[in-house]
Amino acid sequence: MSRRTRWWLLIIIVVAVTATLVTFLPPGRALEGLGINRDLSLRQGLDLSGGSQVLLEADNCDTPNIAERLGNTRQIIENRINGLGVTEPLIQMAGECRILVELPAVDNPADAIAQLQQTGRLEWVDSGDDYYEEGAIVRTSGNPEPVAAEIVTPTETITGTLPLAGQIPDTVYPVIVSGADLVPDQLGVVLDNLTNQPQVAFQLQGEAAQRFGQHTTNNVGKFACIVLDNVVQSCPRIQSAIPDGQGVITVGSGSDEANKLVNLLRYGALPVSLRVVQSNTIGPTLGEDSIRASVIAGLMGLGAVALFMLLYYRLAGLVAVLTLTLYGFVTFAVFRLLGVTLTLPGIAGFILSVGVAVDGNTLIIERLKEELRHGRRLNTAVEVAFERAWTSIRDSNLATLITCAILFWFGNEFGASIVKGFAVTLGIGVVISLFSSVFVTRTFLHLFTDKFNFEGRPKLFGA
Repeated sequence: MSRRTRWWLLIIIVVAVTATLVTFLPPGRALEGLGINRDLSLRQGLDLSGGSQVLLEADNCDTPNIAERLGNTRQIIENRINGLGVTEPLIQMAGECRILVELPAVDNPADAIAQLQQTGRLEWVDSGDDYYEEGAIVRTSGNPEPVAAEIVTPTETITGTLPLAGQIPDTVYPVIVSGADLVPDQLGVVLDNLTNQPQVAFQLQGEAAQRFGQHTTNNVGKFACIVLDNVVQSCPRIQSAIPDGQGVITVGSGSDEANKLVNLLRYGALPVSLRVVQSNTIGPTLGEDSIRASVIAGLMGLGAVALFMLLYYRLAGLVAVLTLTLYGFVTFAVFRLLGVTLTLPGIAGFILSVGVAVDGNTLIIERLKEELRHGRRLNTAVEVAFERAWTSIRDSNLATLITCAILFWFGNEFGASIVKGFAVTLGIGVVISLFSSVFVTRTFLHLFTDKFNFEGRPKLFGA
């Protein structure tokens, strides 16, 4: 066995063990040992698991340019939902003044609705020595007289109201900077080098960076609360001066709280004030019988393909089946790691990618048969087969990836999340199938041919 084959075999073993670990990880578990702190449970779309349906309406439909502003609002809501980790949502206009939102498999719909409905002013205020818990109502110099406003509560009544003005502390806290002063692309979750705890990285732009730097220099140890529509979202303590406007916010509640804060800072304001008109729990659009029948049909199809490969290509077919099995585990593991939401079109994209993987192995084995028929030695025939099949495999996979990119753009541009899901699962599958066809199949063939003497027995390879 050559040195290159040994190295690739070692890489394949590591990938296979990792993929198997992730694939069979129980629902609700994380891989903290690998630095992955979020839940890796497989997410299912609206058609497979159902979810929550929310109908939002603009407070004032007579606002100038309401159609354009609602269109922008719809886009911001979609960004917020993706920030919440809820993928494959359905977000669409419902008439002239309403937006329909459907969220798949949301554990706490009330929290999600609350974040969707938040509408306006994001401020970073100087609260001095005063610390406020999340949800507290405060006066700010930007809005010293907050009025009663509709908010979402976890009750069946869906809505509630903010405290009356008399119940809000009298202190008016000065605004240091606003959400408009943040650089959205610089917001993200990072880990502290010493404690490994999640932190929110941010950067301010222009004069706001100088203003914030001067304030933090003079107020180390004080609090600076982050307030949205006069509601405290977080109240971090100033640990040190931030002269360049670039710093971090320590979050003590884990990565979920950090992601929520990033989402809030990035998409803090909606162009239109919204209220909840209706909220329902919806069931899956596909019944359990349909899902079960689809799974059975898929397994039968894969079994038939594996049987054909074994009977027609014999030993080479066995290598292809082993490669496809590993391909399935790796693809499923990547789905869990990336948080891909599976819908029926997404599953169809995965099944189609299996066909692409089978096609790649078939091209290689057929080329191997031709080389053996021309009298080449087995090891030489394996290398020549891969060299001559590579261009066909590369071009076909590249064409499929271009198609996936077009479908993803179309789905993203026109809000067709089902099309995006199909494109994502197919694209991921094609990339992994390219790796498995070129490297895994090649390594496995060399493993068999180097360990065992199959020279002069071309029928074992279907020739």
